[in-house]
Amino acid sequence: MAQVTREIVLDALRAVRGPDLEGNIVDLGLVSDVFISDDKVYFSITVPAERARELDPLRAAAERCVKELPGVKGAMVALTADRRAGQVAPRPAPAASPAAHSPTAHSHAGHSHAGHGHTGHAHAAPSQGGGAAPRQPTAAQKAGIPGVGAIIAVASGKGGVGKSTTSVNLALALQTNGLKVGILDADIYGPSMPRLLKLSGRPQQVDGKLIRPMENYGLKVMSMGFLVDEEVAMIWRGPMIQSALLQMLREVQWGDLDVLVVDMPPGTGDAQLTMAQQVPLAGAVIVSTPQDLALIDARKGLAMFRKVEVPVLGIVENMSYFIAPDTGNRYDIFGHGGAEREAHRIGVPFLGGVPLTMGIRETSDAGTPVVVSEPEGEPARIYRAIATKVWEQVSARAADSGRVAPRIVFE
Repeated sequence: MAQVTREIVLDALRAVRGPDLEGNIVDLGLVSDVFISDDKVYFSITVPAERARELDPLRAAAERCVKELPGVKGAMVALTADRRAGQVAPRPAPAASPAAHSPTAHSHAGHSHAGHGHTGHAHAAPSQGGGAAPRQPTAAQKAGIPGVGAIIAVASGKGGVGKSTTSVNLALALQTNGLKVGILDADIYGPSMPRLLKLSGRPQQVDGKLIRPMENYGLKVMSMGFLVDEEVAMIWRGPMIQSALLQMLREVQWGDLDVLVVDMPPGTGDAQLTMAQQVPLAGAVIVSTPQDLALIDARKGLAMFRKVEVPVLGIVENMSYFIAPDTGNRYDIFGHGGAEREAHRIGVPFLGGVPLTMGIRETSDAGTPVVVSEPEGEPARIYRAIATKVWEQVSARAADSGRVAPRIVFE
């Protein structure tokens, strides 16, 4: 089978042109971010921001063209309004349809979520007028995920605070408390769930449409780490991140879940805004460590979720303290209580402090999270207590809005 290269992809895309363009989309400089992994092709097409929705047929034509190439298992194309300095994107006419030399593409075998069509999403520039900014849509106005009761984001202001470890143990603790749980690894650049949950291989497609999530320890799991090799660097701009996230959310066969935990990437960038603006989040859990530097960044995450009107369910203080295994003495290596004081200061719940232990580190590296590998230990008990507090808040908010939330059953 011929190897798919960037040059082959670009050569094929030279057959794609819009109805009002004096040339093809490649020579006009509209194609960017071409990325190939495991015979799946990802790229962006630049279009005018105000025409993004009606120009989706251009994206679809380019996707069909690439999917017909020998050796290509799938393609994902995003429309973006990002422009290089000084570049003026041509304005295609609205009435005509884009054309490619190829007829409708036949289907290709493959495991990737990129093997079928996907609606592009462009970032439109904000209005420069003096009017008020549009109000963020409420959770009830955002499209949900069929079968999923509540979506909880686990976020941090910076990397290295143990957010992914907290996410996976929180998900398992919610499950231990009697709920049906899934977890989405939204960290496109640094996916952790395959290693944390000891999963490998590629997810399968169901009837050529939805993707069947991977499973372990009773959790349904989706991650970009299942679709690309561990050593591959994902060098994507915002629109590609947005497209991939929404596809992993809405085109996965999650089934009936009480809660979907989303492990967010660190910071306050495109992935966080996509989740906050496009998905009806039940709330966000912020993970921080006790020291002031981490808390400064945690405040930014809190401010972002509040600005987009996503409830903050509380703060978890990770690496809160260290108990020496030989003496039993306690050491506050990173300080102690900073996250709790910050939670009280800004008026959000403090969910609990998780100690720094060798057990958490070793079980995470081994793909056997502490909640399932050492269920009677103190860290597992703390995670279950955090999960109980989180779900109590989600249930209370659901009741306030007239929805009935599942009841936690302790056995």
